[in-house]
Amino acid sequence: MPDFKIVISDPEAPKLENIVKVKVVGDADIEYGRDEKEGFKLPIAKLNKLLYEKLAPKHNVITIRIRKETGDKVNIRAWVVVDDNIPDNEIHVSADLLVEKTGMSEAEAEAFRARAWQIRIKDDRAKQLIGLRIGDTFDGSIVGLKGVKLEITGGSDYSGFPMRPDIMGGVKKRVLLSGPPGFRPREKGERRRKMVRGNTITEDIVQINTKIVP
Repeated sequence: MPDFKIVISDPEAPKLENIVKVKVVGDADIEYGRDEKEGFKLPIAKLNKLLYEKLAPKHNVITIRIRKETGDKVNIRAWVVVDDNIPDNEIHVSADLLVEKTGMSEAEAEAFRARAWQIRIKDDRAKQLIGLRIGDTFDGSIVGLKGVKLEITGGSDYSGFPMRPDIMGGVKKRVLLSGPPGFRPREKGERRRKMVRGNTITEDIVQINTKIVP
């Protein structure tokens, strides 16, 4: 059965990004189950209406960026739920999630409209994508985004070989490349033979890259 990781890019987000400093609090009442851990659902982030309006996440997905005590940064992409019981400039996420990602129960962070995130789909929803090509669009409701279209921009198979728009079908073949995807030349005019996938989604594809289109 097909099982795809769908990477969703929001091209508008960088232009409209409003970064807000927030406090992230772990909440034991917010579920963090198997679907969230395995990527079939985004984890939940609760915040009040005022903060929601500041962040203006058009597609209801935000990035929470936390700096750990070691200096490393952790990014959590989350689905927003508005709850006016949450204090101003606070975001509540699952306590289990926050401890898993940071080792802390509370943290200072930055929040903003997500530029990109990913969701796994399988079974009947994944079957709908079999046979589509790079450049085709499909209904965003397949990944929980109602009222938008997603354009397929690329992808890769289980071995990491990238899909190319100029290779027809669902084939895997070695071709001479002068540029990406599949090869980044270090010198001008450099070319190399690389293994790539064709432009059509098959069950051998594991990651599908998309962008939101009007």
